[in-house]
Order: sequence, then C-alpha cells, then structure tokens
Amino acid sequence: MAIQDIYPTALRLLGRPVLVVGGGPVAERRAKGLLDAGAKVTVVAPVATDTLRGLATAGLLTWEQREYCTSDLDGVWFAQTATGTAAVDTQVAADAEAQRIWCVNASDHEASAAWTPAVAVVDDVKIAINAGGDPRRAMALRNAVATALETGDLPLRRHRKPGTGGSVGSVALVGGGPGDSGLITVRGRRLLGQADVVVADRLGPRELLKELAPDVRVIEVGKTPGHHPVPQLEINRILVEEALKGNRVVRLKGGDPYVLGRGGEEAEFCRQNGVEVEVVSGVTSAISVPAAAGIPVTHRGLAKGFSVVTGHEELSEVPARPDHTVVLLMGVAQLRDSAAELAGSGLPLDTPVGIVENGYLPDQRVTIGTLGTIADQAEAVGVANPAVIVIGDVVRVSPFAPQHFKTADYSTITPNRPRVRSN
Repeated sequence: MAIQDIYPTALRLLGRPVLVVGGGPVAERRAKGLLDAGAKVTVVAPVATDTLRGLATAGLLTWEQREYCTSDLDGVWFAQTATGTAAVDTQVAADAEAQRIWCVNASDHEASAAWTPAVAVVDDVKIAINAGGDPRRAMALRNAVATALETGDLPLRRHRKPGTGGSVGSVALVGGGPGDSGLITVRGRRLLGQADVVVADRLGPRELLKELAPDVRVIEVGKTPGHHPVPQLEINRILVEEALKGNRVVRLKGGDPYVLGRGGEEAEFCRQNGVEVEVVSGVTSAISVPAAAGIPVTHRGLAKGFSVVTGHEELSEVPARPDHTVVLLMGVAQLRDSAAELAGSGLPLDTPVGIVENGYLPDQRVTIGTLGTIADQAEAVGVANPAVIVIGDVVRVSPFAPQHFKTADYSTITPNRPRVRSN
C-alpha cells in the first residue's frame, strides 16, 4: 500500500458499536483509544490483560471471553484485530472486507484496509500522523509537531470562532519576562500564538509581536515613568470589551503580571465582568535582571532576604542594613532621593549598589558603585530606564564589581566606569 493510496479522514464513533479482536497490549491500547472516542467497544479474546478485564468489570466495555467468530462483526461500524496470530487477524480482516466494514489489521499493515495513526491532542487540536506504515517514525513526528504547538512555534490560533454569536472570549495575563524573547514561559508563548488581540506593554518580549499573524490586532498601552497615555481603567475596559466580542485576548506584560504589574487589578476587573481570565506568571525583572549581572538577591553569608520597592517614599519601611537586599524598580529618576533616604535610615554610605540597564538585551549595561557615589555615577553616564537598582552586600558577588569591593574599606573609591555586557 502506497501512502498516496491513503485518504486521511476522522471517524466520529460516539455511541457506535466497534469490535476489537485480541486481548493483549496492542488490543488494550486500541480499545482505550476507541473508548476515548465514545465508541461502544466489544473485545473478543480468550485471554485479556488486567486493564481490559478491569474496564469490562467497570462496565466500560464488553469482553467476550472466547475465540472470534464471523458473526461478531454483525452491526459493527469499525473493527480492530490484534490477536498476535496472523491467521486469525487475516480472517477478521477478510470477514470485515466482505461486510464492507473498515478494519485495522495489526499483523499486516500492507494488507490492512485502514491504518491507525500516531495521535496527540493539544488544546482542541488532534494530530494524527501516518508515516508509511512505520509506527516509530509516526510517533517521532507526532511528538515533534505536538511540541511545536505546545511551545507556540506552530500556530494554534483559531480562525473560526466557536459558537454562534454571543460567545465570550477570554483574557490571559501573560508575564513576558524582562525583555529577551527566550525568557517567556512555554505557556505564555503558546497563548500568544492563539491570540486574536494583544494588549502590549512597552517592556517585555517585543520581538515576539513581529511573529504574530497579520490580522492579529496589537493595542499599545505602554507606560513610561510619569507618562501613562492609556490609564489603567481604560486598559481594564479594553480587556473586557475585546473578550466580550468573542476574542482571545493576551495582555502581554513585562516581568510578572503579579509583581508590581497591576495584574491583580486587571484579573479582578475581568472576573467582575464575567470574563474568564488566566494568569501566566513570568520571570520577574526584580530577580532576573540582577542575575543577568551576576548579582543574587540573596547569598549565604551576605543576605538572607530582600525587599522590592518602586519609590523612595517606601524605603523607610525596609530594613536599612547591607545584609538585606533592596531592589528598586522604576527608580532611576528618584535615585538620589532614594540613596539619601536609605543613608538617613542608617545604611552605610559604602554599601555596594549595582544598576543593570536593559537586562538580557544586547545593550545591557552594568554600573556599580556605593550608596554614596551611585547617584553621581548614574548621572555622569546617563543611566536610563528600563533599569533595576540593587542595593546591598550581594552586589559584591557580581563579576562586574571592581576588585576593591572585596576589601574591607571601599568608602572612598572613585566612580568606576560602567561596564557593558552583551548577550
């Protein structure tokens, strides 16, 4: 049988009687697949596996504990023979052919009237692959296609909306990580590939937007410090409005939507308005961007805890100790005031400080100084957002830290040149 002689189709067997001849492992797999399809399964075999016997005991299928006879095919829509005995399988296939019943012959794929493909299900997509009668080849191809769909490398997006009007779509709040497209989660990438509408931040994996289908609408709602062209209430309204039109909406955010990202507000607003919402956590910049510069937020012997804040007015509430790491997000404009606030709270002026701009991107830059020098350093080299500021002894661990940071006294060091790291 040549592959061009195969006409691929899908059978709807819900409630229809089917026959499985054989009681071994192959028959067991086929019977379970037919049950999954909703078929009424009868197994004919003198001996059956424990699983088949259990399914029969539970009333999920009928087991006839005897040898096959031709009358077993009466009223059957589909047959599978897998006895392990070629003569019996051939007889079942011949009887099925005479009654014009499609039959899969596990003993001889070349003579079989039908083939069972390798199958996988991703979301509501069922993949079925035939590979010239080579089951292992078919399974390898099936796995590769399924993985590509799971990761978003192949499009899983619907082009025909389900239902007949009035159907409500959904919203996914997807954390895209600090900006590098490789740091979005597999789940986030998959949902992005299914989206009809993407509501996008200024930060996050912007390169992925270029991979969207031309008819996917991208609504820009990006904010910069002190400038919010689309207010948060309007963003909430957009999410609900688009979902109520039946669209799959992805709110693509930088970092993690639940870490200083207004994700909680957006999720609550969606639920209040009857819209299903899924939250996909992302790699938060508060931890990952320092890591890109070799700075851990905790480190044995240096820091056991850390605080993440967004403005200097919050710094009075965090421990002012070099062994408690402070991570400042969106803090460049207020860096001088923040340093003064921490110094006023008792944090030594020689406490190490690191600033990481554009973490994980080709133009990543790392500037390292002390609490007493960092504001002047940042101003001198033009530090700009997006940047993460790390304050505490953990900055010493960074490979970008100057060697004299390892000494006991570095309170009088001159501002170091910013170091550039390209990925």
